[in-house]
Amino acid sequence: MPTTKTIEKNTEFARCIECNKVDTFAAFHWLALAFKDMTRAPLLTVIYGLVFSIIPAAIIYSAFFAQSVFVILPATVAFVLIGPAFAAGLYDVAWELEKGHKPTFRHSLKSMFRNPVGEWGFAILLLVIMIAWMRIAALVHALYPNYANPTFEELSAFLTLGTIAGGALLVSVFSVSAFTPQIMMERRVDIMTAIVSSINAVKNNFAPMVVWSICIFLMVALGFVTGAVGFIVIMPLLSYASWHAYIAVIKTKKARKYE
Repeated sequence: MPTTKTIEKNTEFARCIECNKVDTFAAFHWLALAFKDMTRAPLLTVIYGLVFSIIPAAIIYSAFFAQSVFVILPATVAFVLIGPAFAAGLYDVAWELEKGHKPTFRHSLKSMFRNPVGEWGFAILLLVIMIAWMRIAALVHALYPNYANPTFEELSAFLTLGTIAGGALLVSVFSVSAFTPQIMMERRVDIMTAIVSSINAVKNNFAPMVVWSICIFLMVALGFVTGAVGFIVIMPLLSYASWHAYIAVIKTKKARKYE
């Protein structure tokens, strides 16, 4: 069972909600709890899983239609960017199970309007970041040699800049989005408070968040390898686990037993 240690931080820019310090490999515990949630709400899990699988399926189709493998990387990052904005319904399912209630599809849909200004504002923020990333990806792709069979040395500038740009953006977005949607949904706080609190929590749990981000990356990659079919299970699993990560890391309004 992960141990916790309270960390409190103040900031002059926005209110920062307290966070806990969790074990390095707490992510595996969150995934185990998420699997239990899936077995307790199988119908809702499948419904949302089918909806989520449509997005990566469209990405794969676009890559095939464009006949270019270079569409895949920016599209994958784009999917990672916009995913948290559409997971509110699954967060609600996990929250209802946590409270001992029977989750319903109607109730989960209402969660998207529990904090409409914050939640949709965050969705727009992610959309802007996604558009910026696609622009950056296009600029980086301009460095790709315009002749057949380039050597690794000739690809070095393209690969180096692409890795740095994509990595920096992913780290930034992960820090911002790790807990922001959950905070806004449960607490109905302003978007800046949620973002500052999420960044603070990630910074104070650097090692666990690295493990968690690797888990997310590998599972998303697995989803694409399976032709998007795997996302029917993977996206609900990651969403439920993200809710349990929030409960473990961010100090909520009421003390909860984390088991």
